[in-house]
Amino acid sequence: MSASASVNRRRFLAKTAGLYAASLAGPHRAADAAEPPPDAVKIRFLSDPSICLAPQYLAMELLRQEGFTRLESVAPQPEIALGLVGGRGLADFTMWDAPGLLPLLDAREPIVCLAGIHAGCWEFFANDRVRAIRDLKGKRIAVSALGTSEHVYVASMLAYVGIKPDQVNWLAAGTVPDSMRLFIEGKADAFLGFPPQPQELRAQKIGHVIVNTIQDKPWSQYFCCTIAANRDFVRKHPVATKHVVRAMLKATDICAREPEKAARFMVEKGYEPRYNFALEVMSSVPYARWREANPEDTLRFHALRLHEVGMITTPPNDLIARGTDWRFLNELKKELKA
Repeated sequence: MSASASVNRRRFLAKTAGLYAASLAGPHRAADAAEPPPDAVKIRFLSDPSICLAPQYLAMELLRQEGFTRLESVAPQPEIALGLVGGRGLADFTMWDAPGLLPLLDAREPIVCLAGIHAGCWEFFANDRVRAIRDLKGKRIAVSALGTSEHVYVASMLAYVGIKPDQVNWLAAGTVPDSMRLFIEGKADAFLGFPPQPQELRAQKIGHVIVNTIQDKPWSQYFCCTIAANRDFVRKHPVATKHVVRAMLKATDICAREPEKAARFMVEKGYEPRYNFALEVMSSVPYARWREANPEDTLRFHALRLHEVGMITTPPNDLIARGTDWRFLNELKKELKA
């Protein structure tokens, strides 16, 4: 393919993906049109090539339709990824798992949780030596780095069954692909993955699932991904913040209502090349959960577990009071008739 043809193809795919978002979103509600003009001209999203983050990518297309022209994606970095939204101030918004928020809130990072998005994107894989979480005491668990989302989430799971974090062997691989490789090579006994990693492991018939957070209680009852934002951005730009939260909630509804088209959008934009993987995630992850569940319950559940084992020192109620802002969610539930 020539260089000019390649450029034309990228332009075509970008335009097509934008039309998908526009057609899925439907007409704007009157409440949207009544909003004051955005009070920020640039919005930066911390992005990650995970299929379950489809609402964030769709939301960026919806925001472009609302007149936001300076939308940037910031690549994550191991160990400090969410810190880019917090004290480093290099990103303004992201979708992030609830357990992974808590240590940063405990460290007084200027991050605030604004809403829950969906449950159930994580799957905990293990080898034949492990049949349940209780079997992990003394075993090797692969993570990208200590302090990352998968490390904190697994620690919460362990705490739930009475295992302390220092009673397992953590293998810090450096990156998520490297941690999955340790599990594939048999150097780790367990690995917590998010899409498309579970789909890849099943395709290769490697390991078995000991926790599926879509199906298995109590994990299925709580949010996985939430909307996290830089606290200073929210304080300075409440109108733009509401636009972003609205777009992300609308995009979440798109994933719940039209999984086939949402999956096609992910492929057309190049976020996930395998349509079958994208469709599996869009069809199975409970994207309608934001309308039903209370995200504060999720934060409290995990905060209690992590506080019990000493991974956070701030009392859970204080952490929630300091690290959440539900104003936008409560307003939008009424506007969107949740």
